[in-house]
Amino acid sequence: MTVREYIKENVLLFDGGMGTYFSRKNHKPGMSCELAALHQPELIAEIHREYLEAGCKAVKTDTFAANRVVFQGDEELVRRTIAAAWKLAAEAAADYDAYVFADIGTITGPGGAENVYKEYRFVADCFLEQGAQNFLFETNAGTEGLREIAAYIREREPSAYIIVSFAVQADGFTRDGLWAGDLLAQMKTCPAADAVGFNCVCGARHMLELVGELDHEGITLSLMPNAGYPIVVNNRTFYDGDPAYFASQIAGMAAAGAAIVGGCCGTTPAHIEMVKRELRKVQRGRVEKREKPEKVRAAEDDDSLFWKKLQAGEKVVAVELDSPADANIAKFMKGAWELKGAGADIITIADCPIARARMDSSLLACKLRRELSMDALPHMTCRDRNLNATKALLFGLYAEGIRNILLVTGDPIPSAERDEVKSVYQFNSRKLAAFVTALGKKSLPGPFHIFGALNVNARNFDVQLRLAKEKAEKGMIGFLTQPVLTPQAFENLKRARRELDAYLLGGIIPVVSERNARFMDSEINGINVDPQIMELYAGKNREEAEVLAVEISKEIMKRIAPYVDGYYLMTPFGRTGLIAEILKQDI
Repeated sequence: MTVREYIKENVLLFDGGMGTYFSRKNHKPGMSCELAALHQPELIAEIHREYLEAGCKAVKTDTFAANRVVFQGDEELVRRTIAAAWKLAAEAAADYDAYVFADIGTITGPGGAENVYKEYRFVADCFLEQGAQNFLFETNAGTEGLREIAAYIREREPSAYIIVSFAVQADGFTRDGLWAGDLLAQMKTCPAADAVGFNCVCGARHMLELVGELDHEGITLSLMPNAGYPIVVNNRTFYDGDPAYFASQIAGMAAAGAAIVGGCCGTTPAHIEMVKRELRKVQRGRVEKREKPEKVRAAEDDDSLFWKKLQAGEKVVAVELDSPADANIAKFMKGAWELKGAGADIITIADCPIARARMDSSLLACKLRRELSMDALPHMTCRDRNLNATKALLFGLYAEGIRNILLVTGDPIPSAERDEVKSVYQFNSRKLAAFVTALGKKSLPGPFHIFGALNVNARNFDVQLRLAKEKAEKGMIGFLTQPVLTPQAFENLKRARRELDAYLLGGIIPVVSERNARFMDSEINGINVDPQIMELYAGKNREEAEVLAVEISKEIMKRIAPYVDGYYLMTPFGRTGLIAEILKQDI
């Protein structure tokens, strides 16, 4: 009987966590779980038999991290490991008439989705050579490469049964910031995937509650939660979830319609034995989505004046003002007040530019909103916060009335061998945009208006446009460009207007001297200055240079006006008076 036939009448019960149970039983510290198939085959076979004796109907091969990325390119070692693991699982399962699933964990690495797919294909080919017909792609944070590999396996082995499983936290988001419901919807359109669901990270109760909130009609659902949440003792991770409680929650999932269940980290044969007992009492039902109460949008959640003006088709003015490099805020607030009086619609604040610590952009944005009743656009990098810290910050920003944010990946922190300051990159700006967009739909009364950066001075502008289009697909509604100070930048801006379905704020930076122009052109990434502009500043004193800066900025603004929805002015050296003078001009 095939898996497809079995689940028509039965709930398919998988084994539990291989890695955590192996760690518990292994007495050879330092041994990788996957390599144990080669070096400790008796122990791996024993673990399979324990789970089968406990009552599971499907076992996973001991191959979660058996791939060329983890094995540092050693293809032969990957092949040997997969062959050994497959043999151990198949021999154990044969005595119990159980199914064997090729277990393939998430694969990440350089090169994007295409390389991820190539790595998946190599691993899948290794399993297909062993005669594998059932595949489990587990603990995924996104869909990269999964649709493609499912289609590839289906082409190679038409009768294959393919499960795709995502690792979600209790709030329903993956580590890449993707919402569980969106992932289900994406995989529902993949005909090669037979079942879709969740595993790992989330405890059983939270997974049961999450599934009740999602729309998964028409999906064969697979659910394999952890045995509660981990604790760390003496640098070792333990799970102490009660097997009986775990089993009761799994029974609830089956009763609600889950066709495939099992355990992930921390689960043991004792958990699976209890689940088997509970499943005997369950009549499989139909999964029903629990509707959440409709969110009521409060008066204080109205869109910002900047956003309303932008939506109305009026030209907006955003001005970037650097936050202080110390705790003295007086100059910053005075400058912001001057810019507001000059007609700026919103103040943008960089998030520790060039990876050097400055006063927090989000805290300053809140202060501007409270004390000046002015819109602020804090930049948020992916560098210094993980998913939890980002989510907490976004909740705070929303509560303070901030509705506009600009997301950038951020410059890496310069490193040396003994550096104590480390970069944190859990996601890039595209993934962060998807997370913020989903958060606005699921956890907030309303959305954030998400902006991004567009480098019109890039040597390969095709790449910039492609990335911008991807960002727009993830939820960004507008882009602030780098300064337009060359003919090529102007042409790239025009092209962006034609090809991007998004708001554009054209970048303007007043050049304040010949030296300043040459420095920006030579040493600041993303800024190019026309040599003719440099020559105009030759021999000019400060007063003359500022007059020229106003004239040139005014002319650039006039020239780009047909192609932008507003202007993004960058304040040089804190000279807010210069920006105010530019804003007084009749554009």
